[in-house]
Amino acid sequence: MPDRPTHSRTHHRGAAGDWPGQPGDSPYPGPESGDATVEELEAQLETAKGLAAEHLAALQRTAADFANYKRRTAEDREREFGLASESLLRKILAVADDFDRALEAMPEELKGVGWIEGIVLLDRKLRALLESEGVTPIESIGRNFDPREHEAIANVPATGRPDGEVVAEIQRGYRVRDRVLRPALVAVAGGSAAGGIPHSN
Repeated sequence: MPDRPTHSRTHHRGAAGDWPGQPGDSPYPGPESGDATVEELEAQLETAKGLAAEHLAALQRTAADFANYKRRTAEDREREFGLASESLLRKILAVADDFDRALEAMPEELKGVGWIEGIVLLDRKLRALLESEGVTPIESIGRNFDPREHEAIANVPATGRPDGEVVAEIQRGYRVRDRVLRPALVAVAGGSAAGGIPHSN
């Protein structure tokens, strides 16, 4: 019986990396390729950080601009409202002046009469309304003339009072909160008839 040819079971290695488990068969990049990817990711991360910082700065500027715009708008509205409110208050003061004159000129014998007491009550309500809006009278008599609060329309000589002291109030002045709404019209003490009237400006 003829002998069967024996075949050598030797395996031939191919090119490097033919063996399973060799770098050529791995789905993952090698060390050099991995190092390059990390560098690229780090570069991309730095770029993203720079862009994020720029966007954040832009948003902060926009937010600051918007806040300034809101503040200016609110101030403009408040100023316009304040001007309109002050104009209305000055008109109400004209009514208050009429009450002042009417009550000052009231005959003594009418005091205590019912309808007169009604007028007095209306005057009190008007004063309470003004006060609720922050309107208060300016104290004048006995004080030194202040051009910010007083308007001198007469000079009174030989009063025995120091020059420049307010000795009479012709029309009451008022403040609204911390501003002069209307200066008081006053008469001021002077050393002589030629002393002159203090200037209000």
